[in-house]
Formats: sequence, structure tokens, C-alpha cells
Amino acid sequence: MVDQEKRDNFVRLAEGRTQIALDAIRKLGNLSNRRAYNFNDADVRKITKALREAVSDLERKFGAPNDTSDTFKL
Repeated sequence: MVDQEKRDNFVRLAEGRTQIALDAIRKLGNLSNRRAYNFNDADVRKITKALREAVSDLERKFGAPNDTSDTFKL
């Protein structure tokens, strides 16, 4: 029973937090509108590098391959 509770908690939290992270990444993408914002290639490289490093760190912590999907579900 305790293992099932831990699993249920993990699934609930992981789905919610991952969806929040995906939504935040989509919002970053909205900044690509050059009519509304001024940025350069170096800015874009810094943002994408930071995101890649965060994902790499996450993969190391979990020891799992990366899976891409539009809506996160376990």
C-alpha cells in the first residue's frame, strides 16, 4: 500500500510539474516574435544551452532516456 501511495504521488506531481515546465518552454518560444522583441543569436544560444543543461541534469538524476511528447503522461 505504501509503494502504491508513493507511485500515485510521483505520478501526480511529475505530470503537473512537467506540464508546467512544457508550458514555460512554449512561452519562451513566444519571445521569438521579432516584431515585439529585440534579441540576437547569442541570446538564443544562452537560453537553449541553459535548457539543454537542465534536461541533461534531469536525465542524469533519473538515469533514463529522453522522451518527447506534447502532453506529458506517465
